[in-house]
Amino acid sequence: MDLINYLLDIFGQMGYRGIIVLMAVESSFVPFPSEVVITPAAYLASRGEMNIWLVILSGVAGSLAGAIFNYVIALYLGKALVHKLADHRFSKLLMIDSKKVQKAEDYFLKYGNMSTLIGRLVPVVRQLISLPAGFSKMNFGSFLLFTAIGSGIWTCILAALGYFFGSNQKMLSSFYHEITYAGTILGLGFVVFLVIRKKRKKKGKGN
Repeated sequence: MDLINYLLDIFGQMGYRGIIVLMAVESSFVPFPSEVVITPAAYLASRGEMNIWLVILSGVAGSLAGAIFNYVIALYLGKALVHKLADHRFSKLLMIDSKKVQKAEDYFLKYGNMSTLIGRLVPVVRQLISLPAGFSKMNFGSFLLFTAIGSGIWTCILAALGYFFGSNQKMLSSFYHEITYAGTILGLGFVVFLVIRKKRKKKGKGN
């Protein structure tokens, strides 16, 4: 509980700008758990000390900022240099290596542009999925849209946990995995919906 109280004090002082900054860090290549950011802030919202919708909006804004940072780095530095930097000693201190970058790249190659949405719900892949998007020069508008949706789903999951269960750490832990799985299914369902709609539009044009 000391850690929780410490985090609550931090967010009480930093406010929404603190959420944006920390979520931007989490969404880049720095291993900083988003649970530590959104959940305590949402708990403060449940006590009337913050606004839950501004907490969610700030979380999504920060996630987008970090994702754009990774996208731009990958776009301008290129795949070879990013992989080389990932194996640098400093990167290993951040728990990043070329294998993790390759894992995100394989995920992107498997699911295409939609991976920037689904990947936001997958541990390890979440922070690095913007890199292969940059490597492939994915359309920036689509990148922003899919990243915003994926980040929004993930942020809402964490916000719901903090808002309803933040004062009960045991219950928070027990519901965390179930709600995470539900969010992943929701994200996949949204992707399936987009694919079906796209196919129907093509079929309609063909007719």
